[in-house]
Amino acid sequence: MPDTLATITQIKKTRTFIIELVKDLSTEQLNKIPAGFNNNIIWNIAHLTATQQNLCYVRSGLTVTVEEKYFAPFLSGTKPDHFIEKEEIDSIFDVLLNSIDRLATDYTNGIFVTFDHWDKRYGMKLNTIEDAINFIPFHEGMHIGYIMALKKLV
Repeated sequence: MPDTLATITQIKKTRTFIIELVKDLSTEQLNKIPAGFNNNIIWNIAHLTATQQNLCYVRSGLTVTVEEKYFAPFLSGTKPDHFIEKEEIDSIFDVLLNSIDRLATDYTNGIFVTFDHWDKRYGMKLNTIEDAINFIPFHEGMHIGYIMALKKLV
């Protein structure tokens, strides 16, 4: 069984890489939705936080730890509904990193007592909080691919 806190540390490193990957893009580039795509780079980044919150907190019967504006608009099945300005982009980056720090603290403190199992469409069964946390790198790896593809088109 993988060390869950080590996995959380790896997720933070990956998220730091994502921010580095896009830091030189303009606000317009982060918001651009190229032909053939449903979302943009900043949506994909905010989606990582929303998914982590949904997987770990909502499925454990807990309240999300981020403001609603960083959660519901970025869940699966949504798409950008407004232009995100620089100040909000900076906040999305902060929330991306801070939410994973909070997850580490909350996991260490044992707040994840129950978990509503979830069979993911990728054939993965998430039965515990550890399964959910171990799924995050897979999910975020997919979105890094989307972000890299979008970056070439903006």
